[in-house]
Amino acid sequence: MRIAGYPIPVICSYCSCDVIYTSNSVIYGKEYGNGRVYKCTGCDAYVGVHTGTSIPLGRLANKELRQLKKKCHTLFDPAWKSKKVKRRQAYSILAFKLGIPVNECHFG
Repeated sequence: MRIAGYPIPVICSYCSCDVIYTSNSVIYGKEYGNGRVYKCTGCDAYVGVHTGTSIPLGRLANKELRQLKKKCHTLFDPAWKSKKVKRRQAYSILAFKLGIPVNECHFG
């Protein structure tokens, strides 16, 4: 599995406040998954990390962006979850249609 090299967020792109690396319990009330996130100290923006690393899963996302990403997954994921195409193939098709490299095609 290739892990995209997202830069570690230091300053929030939404409000320009500092971003900290912390437990995801500050968001969910208890730790889930690998338990770590980058979280803005000034607004609700955050991003999780790849398991076993401190590499962000994507970019900081505020509530609006998180809702839009969920909506995209709701529309996109049934194609590969139905086993009509493999997940990688679905992302390859999407990348082709968007005119971007497949390794940059994701909803993170």
